[in-house]
Amino acid sequence: MQLHVTIDLPTDVHTAARLLADPAYVDAKVRASGAVEQQVDVTGTAAGAFTVTTRRAVPTEQIPAHMHALVGARIDVRQVEAWEAPLADGSRTGTVVVEIAGAPVRVTGRTSLTAARPDLARVAYDGEVRAALPLFAAAVEEAAGAAVRTALRAEQEVAARWLADPDARHGGTEAAR
Repeated sequence: MQLHVTIDLPTDVHTAARLLADPAYVDAKVRASGAVEQQVDVTGTAAGAFTVTTRRAVPTEQIPAHMHALVGARIDVRQVEAWEAPLADGSRTGTVVVEIAGAPVRVTGRTSLTAARPDLARVAYDGEVRAALPLFAAAVEEAAGAAVRTALRAEQEVAARWLADPDARHGGTEAAR
């Protein structure tokens, strides 16, 4: 199944790249996706190439009930985004891989960061969802695609809050720091 998702970040591409490479932001977006456990690793910097690896455990309530027997009480998701160094205009491309442990599902594709406007960065994900279950592949692929779309919508909301309100970066007010 083909998957195409875009999210808009209310900032320029240079700031968007710094956001995407910020471990604190990545942690916040993973938590917003419903993760009950998470691990974040960022290597490199937004000035050049960087790779973001996340591992998250999410409850199975996020997938259709008929799929629960296939995956158990939670889903363990590993996502790797490898971003190339920016071009002169700040745009960049990369690859993305999402694997679900214990389930024969994998998402692979390309990602890009471009300027939709000077004050609006667009992140696009183009890929393919593959499930290795002959009888249930289409249903599993659709469920996995829906989960990816939901996580990316949550990311867009977190990014908007993060960029608009410095206090949102720490989950509350200045006093909460």
